[in-house]
Amino acid sequence: SRMRRALIVLAAVVTACGPSAAAPPAAAPSPTRAQATQAAQVTTAPAAAPPTPAPTAVPTTPPPVGTPTVSAEVIARNLDTPWAIDFAPDGRVFVSERPGRIRVLRDGQLLPEPWATLDVAEVGEGGLMGIALDPQFAQTRFLYASYTTRAGGGIQNKVVRLRDDPATNKGALDKTLLESIPAASNHDGSRVKFGPDGKLYVTMGDAEQPQQAQNRATLNGKILRLNSDGTIPSDNPFPDSAVYSYGHRNPQGLAWQPGTGRLYATEHGPSGVPCCQDELNFVEPGKNYGWPTITGDATREGMVSPIRQSGATATWAPSGATFITKGPWAGSLLFAGLRGAALYKVGLDPGDPRKVTSFEALFERQYGRLRDIAEAPDGTLYLLTSNQDGRGQPTAEDDRIIRVTVK
Repeated sequence: SRMRRALIVLAAVVTACGPSAAAPPAAAPSPTRAQATQAAQVTTAPAAAPPTPAPTAVPTTPPPVGTPTVSAEVIARNLDTPWAIDFAPDGRVFVSERPGRIRVLRDGQLLPEPWATLDVAEVGEGGLMGIALDPQFAQTRFLYASYTTRAGGGIQNKVVRLRDDPATNKGALDKTLLESIPAASNHDGSRVKFGPDGKLYVTMGDAEQPQQAQNRATLNGKILRLNSDGTIPSDNPFPDSAVYSYGHRNPQGLAWQPGTGRLYATEHGPSGVPCCQDELNFVEPGKNYGWPTITGDATREGMVSPIRQSGATATWAPSGATFITKGPWAGSLLFAGLRGAALYKVGLDPGDPRKVTSFEALFERQYGRLRDIAEAPDGTLYLLTSNQDGRGQPTAEDDRIIRVTVK
C-alpha cells in the first residue's frame, strides 16, 4: 500500500545517514567495585603507537650571569669531633678535637701526631673547643684555647695560651688566662677569636644556669674581651671586667664584618617550651641580649633582640661563623649549623647593621652536622663536620674537613 512504501523509503534514509543520526544508546549501568577491580586486572594489548615526530631542539636556560660555581672536596677524614680551625702564616692549618688534641694539616695532609694534647674533661658538649692563633703568630708563636677540665670534684672552663716550638713543631702550655669558670655538660660556649682590634674574644654559655647570663659579676652567658696576655682592656664597657656583652644562652660563633669592624654572633636558642629561636645577633659593647628574659623577636626595654632568628619550630643550632673577604661571596656572613645540618649564607645591608637582605641554606643534609667554617688565606673555605659528637649519624669517614671553592 502507499503507507507501506513510505515506511520503506524512511528506513532507507535512516540507514544512509549512519549511526550519528540515530538516537544515542542508553547509558550502561555503573560497574560495581568488584567489577571495576576485575576489569583493572585484565591485560589489554596496547594501542599502536603514533608515528614518532621529528626531533625538535629544546632550548636550555643558561645559569644567570655571574652565578658562582661551588665545589667541595673532603681533604681529611676520621677526626674525632673537630671544633675549631685556624691558619698559620707558614701554611699549617690547626684544628682542635674535642677529646683534647690539637691537630695540624701540612701541605694538605693531616699529620698523625697531635701538635698538643690537653687534659680535658670531655663531658657532654664540653672538652677542647675553641682555638685561635695570635695575629702575630710568626713572632709570638702563641695559640689560644678554651676547654673544659676537672677541678674540685666538678668541671670548669678555662682559657689558656700555648706556645709553638719551631724546633719540634709541637705546642706546650705557656699561660692560663682565665679559669674557674663554671661549666656543665651543656652550654659551654667557648668560641675563641681575635677581633680586628687585636683583642681576644671568648664566648661562654650559661652552663645550664640561665639567670647567670643576667649577672654581670659572673662570666657565664657572656661574650668576653681580653688583652692577649689575659689582662682586661681599659676600654671594656664595664670597669675591671672581662664582660663585653651579656644575656647570652650559648653563643658559639663570632665574626667581624670587613671594613666596618661590626661584630656578629650566633647563639643557640631555648629547648622545650619555648623552643628553637636560634639567633644571629649584632653585638655591641655593654649590651644585654635578653636571655632568659626574652627570646626570639620579643622585646623589652634595655634588651636587644636578634637581627634574625630561626622561628619557633625550626632550629639551626648555629656554631662557627666567618665573613667572606674574597671571591663571588665577598661580604657575605657564613655560619655552620649543627641540628640544621647546613651552611647558612647571610647577606647584610651595608648601611644598616641590623638588616638581613638575604638568607640561604647551603649543603643542606649533605655532610651532616657542621661545627665551624673559616676562610683560608687563599680564599677557599674550610668546613668542619661534627657527626662524632654523640648527636649525629657518623659515616665511615667522619669526622671530616671539607674544602669549599667558590668561583
